[in-house]
Amino acid sequence: MNASAKDLAALLPSRFTLGVATAAFQIEGALDEDGRGPSGWDVFAARPGAIVQDHSPAVACDHYHRMPEDVALMKDLGVDSYRFSLSWSRIQPGGSGPVNPAGLDFYDRLIDLLLDNGIAPMATLYHWDTPLELDQAGGWMNRDTAYRLGEFAAIAAAAYGDRVTRWVT
Repeated sequence: MNASAKDLAALLPSRFTLGVATAAFQIEGALDEDGRGPSGWDVFAARPGAIVQDHSPAVACDHYHRMPEDVALMKDLGVDSYRFSLSWSRIQPGGSGPVNPAGLDFYDRLIDLLLDNGIAPMATLYHWDTPLELDQAGGWMNRDTAYRLGEFAAIAAAAYGDRVTRWVT
């Protein structure tokens, strides 16, 4: 008998949360699209030999374009929760100052689609993708970066706090 992923998920105790997790930089791709600013990871990844076989995160898993398909796969697997990271560089390209409406919209659509499919969103505010301007100003060795993250957290909470109940710093 071949059991489907959903059949296997149904065998878990009812209080068990079956979750999956990703990091924006490792999955989204679309590094130069819709107003996303560069991050320190962009610079690192562009160095020859920094990534095995000189692969590029420019496309990655193409989650930015395939997000509806990815959410459908999660639903088919019986996933209850999805921990994803918000790309600071996509939402606030310079790490301070104005927000990027297209970046906010991407995560709005993701969160709504997750909820429509019975998957609880869990948002990570920071997953090692410091906006390049902050990285070049000293990154986490510069105390100002912590204040900028606080501002970014307030932006994310205002945009998504009505739907996201679990947050990770």
